[in-house]
Amino acid sequence: MATPSTPVDFTCPGESPEPTESTAAATGSTESPADHYAENHGFRVPIPLHGQNRCDGLTVVGRVKDALEPLRRRGDFAPDSVRDALTGLGYSAEKVQAYQNGSAGVGFLIDIGVSPWCVEGTMTSGSTKADAFGGYPDGSNCEPPSGGH
Repeated sequence: MATPSTPVDFTCPGESPEPTESTAAATGSTESPADHYAENHGFRVPIPLHGQNRCDGLTVVGRVKDALEPLRRRGDFAPDSVRDALTGLGYSAEKVQAYQNGSAGVGFLIDIGVSPWCVEGTMTSGSTKADAFGGYPDGSNCEPPSGGH
């Protein structure tokens, strides 16, 4: 009887060897058995990247952060500026979303279309954060699905 293999992760170039905890990997729950929130909303949990795809995702995240850091240091939190910086990396304008996230923040989403499929993040006065992931279990793109049960 064959058992499913566990995805293999390894230290990527430029990454410290300490293990990192994926936000999408937390599946344990301390909620009561009658509360099925996590089960019913699992379709909204991004698919984590593993192996070489994870390394490729970390590379893309680094490029995105490098492109946005000059804007952050200047205090340029205009969605159009973020979109221009991301399309300047070669991503199609139709696949890049940028939106205001508070008075001094911008959120963004890039639908890359190949592995890593999606990069999502925020830029605020304090930091630029980004994460690469492989879409959603019940979705066909980088947007969280709205359905479920």
